[in-house]
Amino acid sequence: MAESELFKHITSLSTEQNNPASSNIDIATTREILSIINTQDKLVADAVEIEIDNIAVAVDGIVDRFKREGRLFYFGAGTSGRLGVLDASECPPTFGSDPELVQGRIAGGTQAMFVAQEGAEDDPQSGVIDVIESELREKDICCGIAASGRTPYVLGALQKASEIGCFTILVTTAGHNSIEQMGVKADVIISPNVGPEVVAGSTRMKSGTAQKLVLNMLTTAAMVRMGKTFGNVMVDLKQTNAKLKERSKKIIMSICDVDYDTASKLLVDSGHHVKTAIVMSLLNCSREDATNKLNENDGFIKKAIE
Repeated sequence: MAESELFKHITSLSTEQNNPASSNIDIATTREILSIINTQDKLVADAVEIEIDNIAVAVDGIVDRFKREGRLFYFGAGTSGRLGVLDASECPPTFGSDPELVQGRIAGGTQAMFVAQEGAEDDPQSGVIDVIESELREKDICCGIAASGRTPYVLGALQKASEIGCFTILVTTAGHNSIEQMGVKADVIISPNVGPEVVAGSTRMKSGTAQKLVLNMLTTAAMVRMGKTFGNVMVDLKQTNAKLKERSKKIIMSICDVDYDTASKLLVDSGHHVKTAIVMSLLNCSREDATNKLNENDGFIKKAIE
């Protein structure tokens, strides 16, 4: 029987190769196993660094569409899909963004977040359907996440999103040469070369770590560009639990140099909106004036108080 094209592609991926550094991991001590994993993990950040120019293009594209009321959608399967859902779910509490702004879709649906639905990734039409049902528009962003770069579900989603006119991004660890040979298309391709996994083919390891780093960079940089921070402090957080309520007060105390009671009152008077409370304090103005100042300056506190 002749080797299939899928077999040839999968076996050619660097993540599927035998890693010499871990070839004897099966007879290593626990301490040695952990040291091997840690040493390999240290290579990931350097691999991501090489892709910063591509990541910057992706962030600029995301910001451009956010400013046009576009949304960011992640599409992935397995580990990649879970990472997309995770990143999307953490944006609202961290940056005060609308839950609709960044969304994650995983092959196999919600249940795949908790129990592997391995066959779900093999159907490109499922990706097409998820794009359609998510009602992607031309001003939206579609970010496919696939370690191998060939996951049918992801490619189906990217193709449909491209037809709609969305800005498309592919995050993979397959390598740019491999992606080019496959003919996979996206407006931006981000592909850190993490090399062979500690356990051959286990892309939840270095590949997953690289993908998580990239997704962190995409949304964090985009949110900073959208005025969601003051310096390096997240000032647009939502007070959805007791911890975040107290963190909000601490932020106001630190930036405005006021005591706990004053910060608490500012938070109430601002309608529990940290950015507004800060501008109210620093400019000694009303909630309405502070809101207007922020709106006039695209939500950037530093611009609003100048």
